[in-house]
Amino acid sequence: MFRDRADAGQQLAARLSGLAGKDVVVLGLPRGGVAVAFEVARRLGAPLDVIVVRKLGVPFQPELGMGAIGEGGVRILNEEVVALAGVGPQEVEAVERRERAELDRRARQLRGQRPPVEIAGKVAVVVDDGIATGFTARAACQVARARGARRVVLAVPVGPEASVAELSRVADEVVCLATPPSFFAVGQWYQDFSQLSDAEVVALLETAAKGPSAGGRRPPGGEEPVELEAGGRRLAGQLWSPPEAQAVVVFAHGSGSGRHSPRNRTVASVLARAGLASLLVDLLTEQEQLERARVFDVALLAGRLAEATAWARRRPGWADLPIGYFGASTGAAAALWAAAEPGSGVGAVVSRGGRPDLAWERLGSVRCPTLLIVGSLDPEVLELNRRALERLGGEGRLEVVPGASHLFEEPGALEVVAEAARQWFSRHLLGQGEPPGGPARPGTEDGAGWAGGGGQPR
Repeated sequence: MFRDRADAGQQLAARLSGLAGKDVVVLGLPRGGVAVAFEVARRLGAPLDVIVVRKLGVPFQPELGMGAIGEGGVRILNEEVVALAGVGPQEVEAVERRERAELDRRARQLRGQRPPVEIAGKVAVVVDDGIATGFTARAACQVARARGARRVVLAVPVGPEASVAELSRVADEVVCLATPPSFFAVGQWYQDFSQLSDAEVVALLETAAKGPSAGGRRPPGGEEPVELEAGGRRLAGQLWSPPEAQAVVVFAHGSGSGRHSPRNRTVASVLARAGLASLLVDLLTEQEQLERARVFDVALLAGRLAEATAWARRRPGWADLPIGYFGASTGAAAALWAAAEPGSGVGAVVSRGGRPDLAWERLGSVRCPTLLIVGSLDPEVLELNRRALERLGGEGRLEVVPGASHLFEEPGALEVVAEAARQWFSRHLLGQGEPPGGPARPGTEDGAGWAGGGGQPR
């Protein structure tokens, strides 16, 4: 139905075109709804803001909502649920205090120092990337109305018919592009439904806040499909390029992954905010990916990575930009192999859950600064990287992310990886100062200081 959230937002904006030029504020629900809302706001020429809501759960059954809260002290209670559950006023206040603290934290994290956009007396267009049960969308509409919106329009690309009908009771108008009869999850209606990071949401809000002239540009972390030739094959890639790239990072994926990897896309979006362009390229064709021998042919992968790097250097304005490699799993071995080649010109390498053993004999020739990131719950790979650190020919650092497994799927773990990569490339490609704790030394091993949930390195 939709290629991605940007496509969904553009289609939704076309349906809402009658609101262009009117007194409208577009409110995106984080995280995915903000990417859809960005396109809607840009097409309507309207300001964009985030609308953060928190459910108030019954104390002894938190999944059962008894109300919701929003910014500005807004609280909506379902008195019927409160009465049936026997929840007293003090218990309600205790739940609200806890959820209010989290709401305020999230709002500050996403909006920064900017005040909320004023919506009193205006048309509030509440946007999400889809609805399932509709609880969050319902709460957002109620909060928008409580904040004084003259009219509330709920706009979503897709949702079940029953939920859409129910939401008509809290919104003045519900615009939903598709209500398929066989609805299981929002993500099934997107070709690309990869998770957005907080950094991507912040970038979209910052771009929109710069006004209509900025809204017409691709926001930091925007992407475009590309094709390049390597090894006599046509390879597909995705190019993430900020308006003025200061360096380029070429990604080498692990087996079973590719240019649409949500993990690497998250890293690319964070790098884009730091002025680093990213080229995510499939080093094998679809047919070649079915051949196990090619998947683990590190010399082949490294050769194609070098050709992809040469392609990036031929792009207008990129010839003199510093180059870095970001490799994952077997792709990390290819990145290390390619970086070890004489005259590679690679300025820095970051490995995520890498297999350096597949490039063992080349590690001593890797002279560029290399960051090895491994999860503490990935013991075999962790031991391989500890041994690899001792063999590197140049500056190296091993960062262990506590509580993270091989794919860094735990809450907050991937954000740690992205931030560590950003710091490493910013330091070694852009010369932007030392990371916390000072420069790395050969043989250094650090803990990333990951605190579960927050996802910020200490």
